[in-house]
Amino acid sequence: MLHKFKSAIFGTLSLFAISAFAQDGTIYPLEAPSEPNAIPLNTGGVDDQPASESWFKQWGDPMARNITKATLTPFLPEPGKANGAAVIVAPGGGFRWLSMGNEGWEVAEALAKKGYAAFVLKYRLHPTADSLDDFTAWMNRPRPAPAETSDDEKEEAPVPPRQWDLSNQLEDAEAAYAMIVDRAEEWGVDTNRIGMIGFSAGAGLTMHSTLHSKTMKLAFIGPIYGGMGPVEVPENAPPMFNVIATDDFLFRGQFGVVDSWHKAGIPVEFHLYQNGGHGFGLGNPNRTSNRWFDAFTHWLNVNGFQSDNTVE
Repeated sequence: MLHKFKSAIFGTLSLFAISAFAQDGTIYPLEAPSEPNAIPLNTGGVDDQPASESWFKQWGDPMARNITKATLTPFLPEPGKANGAAVIVAPGGGFRWLSMGNEGWEVAEALAKKGYAAFVLKYRLHPTADSLDDFTAWMNRPRPAPAETSDDEKEEAPVPPRQWDLSNQLEDAEAAYAMIVDRAEEWGVDTNRIGMIGFSAGAGLTMHSTLHSKTMKLAFIGPIYGGMGPVEVPENAPPMFNVIATDDFLFRGQFGVVDSWHKAGIPVEFHLYQNGGHGFGLGNPNRTSNRWFDAFTHWLNVNGFQSDNTVE
């Protein structure tokens, strides 16, 4: 089943496109994989998009770019194993591409093995060059290092203003949520236990949906290595599970979003790992961040998002 192949925080999240490529990751062309279970969300296209959807491979993972048609791919538990909860999974990629393997399909399959109905959201993106060579050159262009901030600025100043119009992405997330609600009986989902997790820019979309959607009633959220700046927390915000590593360029010594949740009196669990970098998905070799997924599913269980409520 596995294909192996804006809120204030978005100013920081967009730095993904600036810094994530410090690692050595050659870009290779990739034929678009088959996605037989992908369901069109019918949310429209992307204005001023001259290029068609295309794929590439980097660090061994399949990546999609120039996405103009959003889809939702279900990963359902085996019969008799479902616990009734559902998780929307939003991959990252700076809103210019999506890391569909390590931050999408692999995470969804791992959730399904734990009894969760998981749904990978392939949301619409901002345009990139049609040519892979031009895209590669854009990815590899020199970039300035992020500006240094004082300790006071890290804790008190809001992060830079939002740099992206996320109306398309929010519409896609809302359509995904609505589809799960509409087909809840078919998919064995309790509509009171639909949550969302996301990675990097996908964490930003998860947070943006939490702060700004008028239609989504998320039961829990899990922003994984997303922006850490403070936000205005809605009164009905869901419990949050938050993960980042100290060597992630998005961390920058900030705890703002966690502090915002704490001050709002809403349950929050925060894991700051010694190492892991950025974009680790389910994990990289020999990193302390590799146990976050076990901690996440334990947190879901302790908080009653599994129907059997069995806590190990």
